[in-house]
Amino acid sequence: MQARIVGAGRGVRWLAEGWRLFRAAPLGWLAAVFGYWLLMSLVSLVPLVGVAAAAVLVPAFSVGFMALARAAGRQAPLELGLLFDGFRHEPRAQMTLGVIYLACLALLLAASTLADDGALARWMLTGLRPADEVLQSEAFFSALAATAALYLPVMFAFWFAPPLAAWHSTGPVKALFFSLAASLMNWRAFLGYGAVAGLVTLVLPFLLLSLLALATGGGYRLPVASLVLPLLIVLLPTLFASFYVSYRDVFGYDAAP
Repeated sequence: MQARIVGAGRGVRWLAEGWRLFRAAPLGWLAAVFGYWLLMSLVSLVPLVGVAAAAVLVPAFSVGFMALARAAGRQAPLELGLLFDGFRHEPRAQMTLGVIYLACLALLLAASTLADDGALARWMLTGLRPADEVLQSEAFFSALAATAALYLPVMFAFWFAPPLAAWHSTGPVKALFFSLAASLMNWRAFLGYGAVAGLVTLVLPFLLLSLLALATGGGYRLPVASLVLPLLIVLLPTLFASFYVSYRDVFGYDAAP
């Protein structure tokens, strides 16, 4: 197992290839995403421990989505059972990664309280939106910016770690190290990927809403949900599939069993 260095151009194409994998079996992808959303929502409803338990399950489910993308790339049927691939391959390692991920999130939220007295942490943990004056405050923006910056190394450490643990029997700590190192080695590819993902998820929806407002003279108010929901239906499977494309590029086409 050896990480390869790929250029920014490959990172730019990760999302496009994720879209191709989604188009190969859209119904299978939509069923998997809906099943994942339903399961995580139910787990999150468990009193006291639900949100924490959902965070612990994230690495195992990420392996499941990579297994779905791998099947789509091989033109194999997308069976819903593939979503649980992470619970069948090295489940103890996946749970260990989940606990480490939860600890990282807890530390990040705890650090954010130093800037905004816990407004961001309460929003993330309870789902209750802070008041507008809090959202517009400099303290809240500082907490949000600092948390986003500190999350980057966490994201890179977990980007490849779940499939490395599941498909290569790599220990959790070693998988995190390899993932972080491989991500930093491929920073140009991730920069290109981030630029395209930001364009698709943020810039294009904003432009679409602006064009609708201009075309109707500002008289037509499109509910945000009516735009966000169709985008999520297409974007989430595409993003999940693109994670596998990045893994395949960096660790090789035949790296996964």
